[in-house]
Amino acid sequence: MDTTALTELSSTLLDEARADSAHRAARTICGGSGHVLRQTAIALLAESTLSDHENPGEATLQVLVGRVRVGWAAGSVELDAGGHLVIPQERHGLVALTDAVVLLTAAKLGAAVPRA
Repeated sequence: MDTTALTELSSTLLDEARADSAHRAARTICGGSGHVLRQTAIALLAESTLSDHENPGEATLQVLVGRVRVGWAAGSVELDAGGHLVIPQERHGLVALTDAVVLLTAAKLGAAVPRA
């Protein structure tokens, strides 16, 4: 069974983001090619953004560290550490209001569920 220490990973990713010219870093911790479910931890320094993009499937966002704003055509929401959001099924973007780490969980629409 794979385990991940999210507190340690958050610290590592924030260090990587501080050294990166784009002021962000990410690590997939579950899933990937050939999987329906994918979880990615993303660190962004304050005022860094993930520009508007389409939602490729059902997705949630959990804030592990800091504060972020998620915005879409009909509105926006600000989330602190511990906050959770079901991402709207529309174009959306994210801005880090402080140094932040989020856990994005996404399920690809139309992906076949593997059978055991």
